[in-house]
Amino acid sequence: MKKKGILSLVGLGVAGFLATVAYVNHFDNQQKEKLLAQSAVQNPSAKLVEQVLYDNQCQYCHTPNAEVPFYINLPIVNSIMQDDINKALDHFLLREIVDHLDNPQQISATALAKLERVVINDEMPTKSFVHLHWGSSLNAEEQKVLLDWIRKQRQDHLLPANTEGASATSFIQPIPDSLKTEPAKVALGNLLFHSTALSGDDTISCASCHGLNTGGVDNLATSTGIHGQKGGINAPTLYNSAFNFVQFWDGRAATLADQAGGPPFNPVEMGSKDWAEIIAKLEQDAELKAAFLQVYPNGFSGDNITNAIAEFEKTLITPNSPFDRYLKGDASALTASQQHGYALFQQYKCDTCHSGINMGGNSYELMGTKANYFADRGTPLTADDNGRFSQTQDPRDKHRFKVPGLRNIALTGPYFHDANAENLQQAVEMMLKYQSGVTLPQQDVSDMVDFLHSLTGELNGKTLVNEKVNEKQ
Repeated sequence: MKKKGILSLVGLGVAGFLATVAYVNHFDNQQKEKLLAQSAVQNPSAKLVEQVLYDNQCQYCHTPNAEVPFYINLPIVNSIMQDDINKALDHFLLREIVDHLDNPQQISATALAKLERVVINDEMPTKSFVHLHWGSSLNAEEQKVLLDWIRKQRQDHLLPANTEGASATSFIQPIPDSLKTEPAKVALGNLLFHSTALSGDDTISCASCHGLNTGGVDNLATSTGIHGQKGGINAPTLYNSAFNFVQFWDGRAATLADQAGGPPFNPVEMGSKDWAEIIAKLEQDAELKAAFLQVYPNGFSGDNITNAIAEFEKTLITPNSPFDRYLKGDASALTASQQHGYALFQQYKCDTCHSGINMGGNSYELMGTKANYFADRGTPLTADDNGRFSQTQDPRDKHRFKVPGLRNIALTGPYFHDANAENLQQAVEMMLKYQSGVTLPQQDVSDMVDFLHSLTGELNGKTLVNEKVNEKQ
């Protein structure tokens, strides 16, 4: 009787599990059909991608407030599942893909890289999810649909034009030799970039914090502004900023021109009152005024000044680094150590967020997806630690920052928005811990640092240098 009782309990358990799976499968199909019915996607290939994503229930973990099966509300299960969902939302939102399926030029290099990496590694859905959601794993045909579509979007929208080595199968692209600019505006922008007339007391220029001979930064934890005041956040490099999707750590400037219009009126930075004050000083330079009128017939204005500075900044790109030459097919451009460092860079998914031409600057990401960066830092939080949240007030954006580009990174320390990493060794170790969740042997870390040194490019045909510090940190 005892044996029969045990068998009966096992049978009931199996029956209950199968009944749950049947319910979940029915629920999944209902959700998929509902979402597809609500969809406005028109492009046939895009609709196929959308169907694959919903067929595999990606929305449950990667869409805020998604309708989910009943079991998430069960005791114990609820806390486990909610934790998994929160982590999934920290890493990736499905809307970054599905909201732009009919306008794929709006999809970032990072969003495509994240999706491709998951497909290539066969990482999603998780095994625990598949146990209840039978049939939710991507099959070979679905993987092909996604990979073909991802690479088509990269080919059509993200590869630099007329650039050898650009590839739809690579997350990272070489820097093009140049961007199209208007030389007369560039010349004026160069003068304005170096002009202290943009500051309230005529002591600070754009170049003060973004030195062109110091890697496009000032190598300070925070920059020094008018009257010796100190800013609250580390100044990012100006080099290759033309490839960023927005400007500033919190993304408050949509364009280079928007960015150029910010610091002149920041009371801690350049401290001018308004454009009228700046223009009054610029008009005292008869030669500059005459040259400006040749290019801008309506003369000095905030829009014209920032337009010229932005045009100049578009020339501050640094192609032909050893890594660029490697991407173009020269295997000898990287040492064995650097090649191993690049392999590790890919293995630990650094190339998903640090993707595209600038190896970053394509997305906002949470600082500390694998561990609590700010708790470990051990210093009080500041307003600048809020990141994107300061602009959106969306709780999900707290501690989320625009990912910095890695080009010329060996020249631009200290690192992170708070300058918490003094050198590349520390920066790599911290990123591995807080973003990848791993601790590597010192030799591996050293190889990754060596790889980052290969990202130093050329300006006007000469290797970029930082005259203030030794590149080998």
